Amino acid sequence: MRGKRGLIMGVANDRSIAWGIAKAMHAEGAELAFSYQGEAFGKRVEPLAATLGSDFLVDCDVMNDASMDACFAALKDRWGTIDFVVHAIAYSDKTELTGRFINTTRENFRNSLTISCYSLIDVAKRASELMPEGGTVLTLTYQGSNRVTPFYNVMGVAKAALESTVRYLANDLGPQKVRVNAISPGPMKTLAGAAIGGARKTFKATEANAPLRANATLEAVGGTAVYLASDYGACTTGEIILVDGGFHVLGMPQPENL
Repeated sequence: MRGKRGLIMGVANDRSIAWGIAKAMHAEGAELAFSYQGEAFGKRVEPLAATLGSDFLVDCDVMNDASMDACFAALKDRWGTIDFVVHAIAYSDKTELTGRFINTTRENFRNSLTISCYSLIDVAKRASELMPEGGTVLTLTYQGSNRVTPFYNVMGVAKAALESTVRYLANDLGPQKVRVNAISPGPMKTLAGAAIGGARKTFKATEANAPLRANATLEAVGGTAVYLASDYGACTTGEIILVDGGFHVLGMPQPENL
């Protein structure tokens, strides 16, 4: 990653998946910029970014075109071009991440799909314009996109749309040598994950049944991101890379947990 520059979007704290990716990319020599939404998140991200030698922070609201334009204009003004962007942004009203999916409201469905899925299209369009020699767009998903997961509800639908978006963007941007991929970790102890009903039980159940008997770590996800954004990932695009201890291969729990 030495010589590569990119934007990390979605760091909330030092347990965020985006932070694990940022640390891994920095360790391999990448130069990083960070976006945040609002002053409160800015105060959290600034000291973290400083530990990686970055003073490049930009306030960015993916629901606001002017804010998005300003974010990518700042990248262009400072660096001219970028090599990668990490999109770790998702949203649902946490009151709808419990109970039944059928009770999803129209407003939360619209907001969840717009922030969790459409924002990737918006980000990729702007980022690819700053990648004249090619580059990488990375996002994060979860297996609730294609298998019913308790209480994941509307986020499962949003992630299914996101994964399809990855494939369509990969095809659109391929001629520009811009690769688009997603990483799908299993349950992780993050701020976002904690908002989902039954999160602790899901984490424990996955750990007990995954072939590796372990959930993903920030380091493992970060290392996967490094591969995808580096020249080693030059021929990989449109993929959903699972980093979940192998849980996705199971059809039933392990015998001792039946």
